[in-house]
Amino acid sequence: MNINEIREQFPVLDQQVYGKPLVYLDNAATTQKPLCVIERERDYYLHENCNIHRGVHYLSQKATEAYEHARQTVADFVHAKEAREIIFTRGTTESLNLLATSFEHLLLFSTPNSQLTTDSQLSTLNSQLKVLVTSMEHHSNLVPWQQMVQRHQGQLLVVPMDDKGVLDLNRYEELLKEGPKVVSIAHISNVLGTINPVKEMVAMAHHYGIPVVVDGAQSIAHHPIDVQDLDCDFFVFSGHKMYAPMGIGGLYGKAEWLEELPPYQFGGEMVDTVSFEKTTFNVLPYKFEAGTPNVGAALGLETAVQFMQGLDRNEVEKHESQLLQSAIEKLSEIDGIRFIGEAAHRSGLVSFIIDGIHPYDLGTIIDKMGVAVRTGHHCAEPVMTRFGIPGTVRASFALYNTMDEVEVFVNAVKKAVMMLR
Repeated sequence: MNINEIREQFPVLDQQVYGKPLVYLDNAATTQKPLCVIERERDYYLHENCNIHRGVHYLSQKATEAYEHARQTVADFVHAKEAREIIFTRGTTESLNLLATSFEHLLLFSTPNSQLTTDSQLSTLNSQLKVLVTSMEHHSNLVPWQQMVQRHQGQLLVVPMDDKGVLDLNRYEELLKEGPKVVSIAHISNVLGTINPVKEMVAMAHHYGIPVVVDGAQSIAHHPIDVQDLDCDFFVFSGHKMYAPMGIGGLYGKAEWLEELPPYQFGGEMVDTVSFEKTTFNVLPYKFEAGTPNVGAALGLETAVQFMQGLDRNEVEKHESQLLQSAIEKLSEIDGIRFIGEAAHRSGLVSFIIDGIHPYDLGTIIDKMGVAVRTGHHCAEPVMTRFGIPGTVRASFALYNTMDEVEVFVNAVKKAVMMLR
C-alpha cells in the first residue's frame, strides 16, 4: 500500500494551516474525501440530476438505476444477503432514531400484545420496556433509546466497563436475563478505541431471543464488515466517516425485521396506496425512505466504497494499528499523561489527558502548529463521568496518515506541554 499515492487522492491534505503543513488527526469525527468521491457527486449534478423512481423520462431512469446500483454496492460491501436490506439514511444518528422509533411503535402499538384495553395492562407493558446499551455509547446510541423507554416509564439497562475500557460480559449476560426488548451496542468506542466482541455479544443476546443493533460508525472504514458473519439484526453507519459525503449513511437490517418494523417517516415514495380512509406502505427498502433522497451523496457513498474495495483492507488495518502503537509509545514519554481506554483490542485512535492541562488548551495550541485533533467529551458524556474527567484529547488515524505525521503530532504535544506548565 503506497501511502504517498493515496494521499495524492485527498487534495485537502495538501495545504498549510498557520504556516504549517496540515496534519489531520480528527478522522473519528469525519474523514476527508478522495477526488473520485468529490468528482462523482459533482458529475451527478452536472449530468444526471433528477428525482428518482417517479419519472419515465431518460434522466429519471438513469438516476434511478444509478441510485439502486449504489444500494447494491453497499449491500455487497457489508455482505448483506439482499440489496433491499440496505436503507439509505442521513447517517448513523438518523438510523438509530429510525430504529428506536420503529421499535417503540412495534412493541407498544403494532403487536397483538399492544391491543390493550385498560390502563393497568398498558402500565404492565411499559414497565417491561427495557433496552440494553453499554457504558461507552456515543450519545446517538444512547439518547434515542433513553427517550424511548422514558416515554413509557421503562428502563435503560447499561453494561459497565472496567478501567481499561473493556465491557463486563458477565454483567452483560446478567442484564440479558432481565429481558430487554433490544440490545444496541457500539462496535468500536469513539472515545476509547475499544473494539467490542460484537459477534460474541450478538450470539449471547440471540440465546435469549433479543435482537441486536450494532453501531458501526467507527468500524466500517477501518475493518472489514460482514453482517452475516456477525449475525447482527441491524448495522448502522455514516458515509462521512468512511470517505464519503456528509448527509448520507445506511441502515442494514435483516429483511424479516425490516418487514416487521413500521415506517419511521411518512410521505412520498414510502407509500403503496393512499386514500382518506387508509394508507398502505411500499415494499422494502422504500417504506423507510420517505421523500426525495440525497441521490448525489448516495452515489458518492458508492464511489467511496469502491475506493476502499480497491485497497487491501487488511493492509489498511495493519497500517492504522502501526500508527496507533507508534503514537502511544511516543506519547508515553510525556510526564503526567494518562491514556483513557487501554483495551488490548483497539482501533486506530488514542484519547488522553495530561495532569494540570485542560484538553481544550492543548488542542488549541497544537492547532497553531498545524495539527488537527478533537478535544472535549466527544458526544459521550457518560464515558467522561465514568473516568472522572471533563474531556480528552483524541487523535484518530486514517489510511492516509503517516508515521511522519505521528512524529509531528507528538512533538507538538510536547511543545504545548512545555508552554502550559
